[in-house]
Amino acid sequence: MSDSPSRRSAVSRLRDRAMRILAMRDHSEKEFRRKLTAPVLGKNGPEELDITPEEIEEIVAWCLEHNFLDDMRFVRQFIASRARKGYGPARIRQELNQKGISREDSESALRECDIDWVESARAQAQRKYGEPLPTEYVAKVKVQRFLLYRGFMQEDIQEIWRNFAD
Repeated sequence: MSDSPSRRSAVSRLRDRAMRILAMRDHSEKEFRRKLTAPVLGKNGPEELDITPEEIEEIVAWCLEHNFLDDMRFVRQFIASRARKGYGPARIRQELNQKGISREDSESALRECDIDWVESARAQAQRKYGEPLPTEYVAKVKVQRFLLYRGFMQEDIQEIWRNFAD
């Protein structure tokens, strides 16, 4: 029984850590669990946390219950943020997958968002290569390769030149 107060303070410290993590920005549940269980950097280097898997589950459940942790809210904000930075749906989908978001949730959120990917691709190409966009083959391929790297779909990239020709 003498262990109970120290366990309570461990859970309390873990809850405080959870709040500090979530105060910075939204996280996916997988990302949150990883950060919550990461060693704490102390004076003598990384220090392992003395926490049990049950305590972690308790904190995650508490965060979910109080709506501090919401994967769909995280996905919507992440898509908006990455799109503003000039990334396309393929790259965003891949990054969401790395953060533990299911393909179904990613696809659903990408369908629901009001982002014109063709216009976004055009804006990125014009920002990097100027206006008007190149029409000669070699330069055009360079632009396409850049946009593919940024995560835009081939159809959206081709649409830029279709509309450009009109």
